[in-house]
Amino acid sequence: MNNSVLQNQQNNQEWTEEYEGQLAIDVFQTNDAIILKAPIAGVKKEDLEISITDDVINIKGERRRGDETGNEIYLSQECYWGPFSRSYILPVAVEHDKVNASLKSGILTVKLPKLEKSKTKLVEIGDEE
Repeated sequence: MNNSVLQNQQNNQEWTEEYEGQLAIDVFQTNDAIILKAPIAGVKKEDLEISITDDVINIKGERRRGDETGNEIYLSQECYWGPFSRSYILPVAVEHDKVNASLKSGILTVKLPKLEKSKTKLVEIGDEE
């Protein structure tokens, strides 16, 4: 293997050690809740931390490498390994103590129930008296 490939690999490793990845998310709402989904394949629930402060949800975690010997010489390295985080400002107030999260098939789903005062209600229009 030539020196330029090894140097590139070393530079790549040094750069990624200082970098924190950003988690991609989808967020949508129902009448009763805000739903956040994030693909995080290869992450164990023990390596995740979810917190809510006021109107911001924070998700932090780490995607750990598998069984590597340290002798690998990558030809291409597109997967991000290491710490990641994401903060998202919630569009409505939520019931913090009723939030639940699940991890299934590499997808993190967080359900944030809306506060009663935040739910949309239709107002009936009465006849004029």
